[in-house]
Amino acid sequence: MSSIAKTQKRSKKTKRLGPVPVIRADQYEAFDVDSKVECIRALIPLGLLHVQGVLEEEVCRLAGARYARKTPDLPGRRHGSNPGSVQLAGQRHPLRIPRVQQKDGGEIPLSALEPLRGRGQVDALLLKRVLYGISCRNYETAAVPGAIGLSSSSVSRTFTRASVKQLQALQDRDLSGLDLVAVFLDGKTFADMTMVLAVGIALTGEKHLLGFVETGTENETVLTPFLQSLGDRGLDISQGLLVIIDGGKGLRAAVRQAWGASALVQRCQWHKRENVVRHLPKGEQAHWRTRLPRAYRQLTYDKARKASVRLQRDLEKRNQSAARSLAEGLEETLTRHRLGIFPIL
Repeated sequence: MSSIAKTQKRSKKTKRLGPVPVIRADQYEAFDVDSKVECIRALIPLGLLHVQGVLEEEVCRLAGARYARKTPDLPGRRHGSNPGSVQLAGQRHPLRIPRVQQKDGGEIPLSALEPLRGRGQVDALLLKRVLYGISCRNYETAAVPGAIGLSSSSVSRTFTRASVKQLQALQDRDLSGLDLVAVFLDGKTFADMTMVLAVGIALTGEKHLLGFVETGTENETVLTPFLQSLGDRGLDISQGLLVIIDGGKGLRAAVRQAWGASALVQRCQWHKRENVVRHLPKGEQAHWRTRLPRAYRQLTYDKARKASVRLQRDLEKRNQSAARSLAEGLEETLTRHRLGIFPIL
């Protein structure tokens, strides 16, 4: 019985994959990051195999099949390969690149290779990754597993290329289609530089970043050409424009030089208040921080100006420097009142 069992042929089990469902693009987009990475990691070897096939097809057209006899009707001959790389899934992957040599000795470039080396969407992806807080030094841990060429310096160069494209699009775009009623100009410190931003406000309240300029300080020499460039790009100031600034002298001078009487300047009341109270002892600052906004909250220009002048006189009895700070540019802190738009803006 046992001998019969030994001689009996064992039936082989056939493994069948069965029907494979196709994943739609919207389903793939709904995957979490880990699932997407696993998909990419699984498909990259197949992608590289296809890349090798594409390159081999072109080599065959140029130099014939591998180990084939000489073909005088073809322009080139096989000439080994070099180490190289191609871009897949936003990353660089190593690959032996076949070479084709002209019969007179020159190199024949493979037309399929340049698109395979192209960066495609990697620049946009890198830009988003860096902007969302992944530092260049930590990028390797967030990249697709198995990729090469991910040093922080190469990431920084790629990010620079992507950001330059985005910056040029922002700084050069046409502004003539914007119907703006106000522009905010403000300086923000970034590292050891100051970035002065221009933000336009439409009548609907919608905000538009018009551009920015990098400068060491808010000085007229740098800011005047920047403001003039907004006009060159189509910003319409012919009907007048409410310009909100913090009161910096360089910025105010640049607005006057670039836009003249078309700019109705509204000084920032918060900055004015802080400039005034910093001249006072800390124990008194809270009291004056309350009084100055109370004057600005008056609904009409006459009432707001009278309250501000009264406050200035009270300050003269306490601190001359604080009083002079309030008097400087006082009218421009009340521009909205003078225009009759304070209750609505």
